[in-house]
Amino acid sequence: MKNTTSKSAILLIHCADQKGIVISVTEFIYKNGGNILYLDQHVDTERQVFFMRIEWDLHDFVIADEKIGEYFETLVAGRFSMNWRLHFSDEVPRMALFVSRLPHCFYDILARYEAGEWKVEIPLIISNHNDMQNAARRLGIDYAYLPISRENRAEQERKQLELLGQYRIDFIVLARYMQILGDVLIGNYPDRIINIHHSFLPAFPGARPYHSAHERGVKIIGATSHYATAELDAGPIIEQDVVRVSHENSIEDMIRKGRDLEKIVLARAVWNHLHHNVLVYQNRTVVFE
Repeated sequence: MKNTTSKSAILLIHCADQKGIVISVTEFIYKNGGNILYLDQHVDTERQVFFMRIEWDLHDFVIADEKIGEYFETLVAGRFSMNWRLHFSDEVPRMALFVSRLPHCFYDILARYEAGEWKVEIPLIISNHNDMQNAARRLGIDYAYLPISRENRAEQERKQLELLGQYRIDFIVLARYMQILGDVLIGNYPDRIINIHHSFLPAFPGARPYHSAHERGVKIIGATSHYATAELDAGPIIEQDVVRVSHENSIEDMIRKGRDLEKIVLARAVWNHLHHNVLVYQNRTVVFE
């Protein structure tokens, strides 16, 4: 059945580097009537691993959407032992927001969502505090208040998983959610939980990293967004950035600059995830531009 709507398919590929990969992938698209819109590739020469992101227009593509993966595996991927993921440009993923009390990343995401910057649905917000409930109510987003203590952590995490399944959540964004996620939740969403934090770790850990950094007279502060893994704050990094500070900056200045940076870095990470620009391999990422 021929595609009648103008949309695109996106393939993310990685495999052992070998001859013939690019021509085989592009020939598969060309011979079936596809027009390539984007192609980028990278070879990790140390590990001899090939990475590719390729996108093509489906308007004249002769293979039905639901059969593309099957044909690609048979005709191309199997020959090269490829790991691959196929996405379509008309997909609208469903995102859950986890938040505690720090509002800056949370409100920035909601502003971008309300402005239509991202093709995404946010049907659910989960929090261990009630502070952000009014913002969720204003946008018609369901808000689950699940306070967490040492005694009820396992039960609340079970409820979180139930809600994520009930709302058919595709990925999660931790908008400064100040709780450690359980291994079961993380295991259900591999490379689909995006976290943000300051980049003072591991030198300045604890609850007051800006105060510690200020005492040491640091010259740059930064933010890191990464996928969450079972090892705390050690997942594959998606996006980072820094801003300079000096002896003239107060602790309040550093906190303000740091939070501004966190918003930008998290937004970039979410953008790249939504556009299927991120390929994870051995706790590292290849992020295609």
